[in-house]
Amino acid sequence: MKPWSVAAVVVGGGLLVAGAAGAFLMFKRPLTVLEWSSRRALVKAGLAASTVDSPAGPQMVWRGGGGPTLVLLHGAGDQAGTWVRVAGELAGQYTLVIPDLAGHGRSAPRTGPIDTGQVLAGVEAVVEREAGTGPVLLVGNSLGGWMALLVAHRHPEWVERLVVVSGGAIRGQNTEVKVIPTTREEARATVAATRDPGSPPVPDFLLDDIVRQARSGPLGRFAATAATMGRYLLDGRLHEVNVGVDLVWGESDRLMPLDYARRLADGLPRARLTTIPRCGHVPQVECPQAFLAALRGVLREPVP
Repeated sequence: MKPWSVAAVVVGGGLLVAGAAGAFLMFKRPLTVLEWSSRRALVKAGLAASTVDSPAGPQMVWRGGGGPTLVLLHGAGDQAGTWVRVAGELAGQYTLVIPDLAGHGRSAPRTGPIDTGQVLAGVEAVVEREAGTGPVLLVGNSLGGWMALLVAHRHPEWVERLVVVSGGAIRGQNTEVKVIPTTREEARATVAATRDPGSPPVPDFLLDDIVRQARSGPLGRFAATAATMGRYLLDGRLHEVNVGVDLVWGESDRLMPLDYARRLADGLPRARLTTIPRCGHVPQVECPQAFLAALRGVLREPVP
């Protein structure tokens, strides 16, 4: 799970552990504990796990609820459990489809570098299956927003409408933020850049686990393929996206600031920007109720 995502849940009191063993794991391996607990919570919200075959290998997908199909895509270093704080309420209105992106969670490849093409291929396999009965609502956060834009660009017939949450397919994020921190202080600065300044401080034991997992976990495995990512960007080609796009952005996000969102909006032929005050890069975790209100608001409106 993303360091900024786990920070919001742990510090916000959303993680429960039982007994001395649970407390020990919580302090020594909080990222692992949170992934486990968030996935259990998806089951409690009525979602069931299955796999979808893809060119990247089997992709794990959580599915449940009823109504129009809403596909939720998480960001780099994260996993399907990032949506757990909003999944229960959304499942009352939509059939939720929440994959682990390729190389993340329980989706293949389980080892080695994660290429952008593998992530895209995994998402395409999931969306193609769901779009067999009609186009879907596609929502992506961070890397998930990038993949959602690429799917809409390549397969507009699969997508009824698109919501991009603090993500995109053009260059320009804050290069001063070290997404692969090597020290506790670098981790503190990274997490701070993705959250509102008013959010509770992140404990040192969590920062230490962020550093420990940074290079060996999915975030580091994905970052290892940075040299090949350029071929999957849409700089100068956003006008080719023929699906209406709602951009939903945390106003406090300094990893991908509002200026980035405005550049996306200017380049897309049909786009609308909605912001969430006092919220950062992963609003479904940091401020779930405000995110739900924003998401429901844009989905009630006509497609841009």
